[in-house]
This record gives sequence, structure tokens and C-alpha cells, in this order.
Amino acid sequence: MDSAGAADTSTGGEGPSSGGAGKAGPQRGAAAAAPSRYESQKRRDWNTFLQYLRNHKPPLALARCSGAHVIEFLRYLDQFGKTKMHAPGCAFYGHPSPPGPCACPLRQAWGSLDALIGRLRAAYEESGGTPETNPFAARAVRIYLRDVRESQAKARGIPYEKKKRKRAPAAAGQAHPAGESSTSTVLSGGSSGSGAGDGSGALLRGSSSS
Repeated sequence: MDSAGAADTSTGGEGPSSGGAGKAGPQRGAAAAAPSRYESQKRRDWNTFLQYLRNHKPPLALARCSGAHVIEFLRYLDQFGKTKMHAPGCAFYGHPSPPGPCACPLRQAWGSLDALIGRLRAAYEESGGTPETNPFAARAVRIYLRDVRESQAKARGIPYEKKKRKRAPAAAGQAHPAGESSTSTVLSGGSSGSGAGDGSGALLRGSSSS
């Protein structure tokens, strides 16, 4: 509706000089109204979770949803995972690049689940929930994600390490050109979330079609 309003406003000018702006206005308005990739993923994630609650036996109201139900949802999503999780008895356990196939199950990658929970936590509060009652921020969910991260690191032989940001010295503004340190900080922060978001977007498309 916003883009339609923009079209009405932009085409209301008089005279030949306003004709070009009138044609370009609706296109700019439509581009501005289009949701970002993050917002689109967050909306799909939220709708998938609400559908899961409706299909729950018995059906579960959002107001009664707890951290335990969120963990239940994450385990449900494992059936759509694409990350091989080697069991302790597997010959490839702890091997980062197995030379052959095995019968170990596929699971959701920890990074995808972590990004998913971040989007659902934001969507819950945007839908009127309070931070105090947010089930996606529950301690049990944080512990579950930590356990998934540690178990996947052992099974796949790939440690998950948090990237430590380098703090610029107090005199950094004098030693470097203006804006250089702040630009590097923004780039390092932006690169940490995009990969996980892509993975979780794919898993939710699979779950919603089931």
C-alpha cells in the first residue's frame, strides 16, 4: 500500500517537466518498500514456528510456549539438516574431511540454528512479546545451542572459535587515516552473520513444505 501511495503522490505533478519524475517515483517507492533479505527470512522463520505450534499435539498457544518447546522445535528441524554428524563409533568421528561416505545422520549446523534463534527472538518481541517472557532467549535454549556447538565440533573435528575483535589503541586516530579503524570494525562485524543466515533460510524452506 505504501508503494501505491508513493505512485499517487509522484504522478500528481503538473507540466512536462514533472513527467520524468512521475515515472521514476513509483519504482523508487517500490524498491524502498521491498523488505530486506534478513526481514524476509525473519518473516518466514516466524510463520514456520507459528505453523509448528498449530500442528503441535496438542496445539500450543504462543503465550504458553517455553524454552523447552523451542528446543523441541530445533530438534524437529534436524530432519531437514544437511550437516553430517559422525557418531563416536564411526571411523570418521572427529575427521574434518572424511574420505568416504558413512551411515551417520544429517543434522542442522550449529551456525544455522544460532542465526535462526536470533531472528525468532527479534520476531517474538516485534509481535508484542516482552523480553522477560521471550522463550527464544531462555537459558535452556542457550545451553542447548552451546551443547550442539561443542558436540558438532568434536564429531566433525572442526572447532568453533569466536573471532576476537582487535581493539584500536588510543592514538589510532593519529597513526592511521581518519575512518580506517571504524571501517574495518564494521566489515568484521558484518561478515560474521551472513553465512549462518543463508543456511537457516534454506532449512526453514524445507520445514515449511513438510
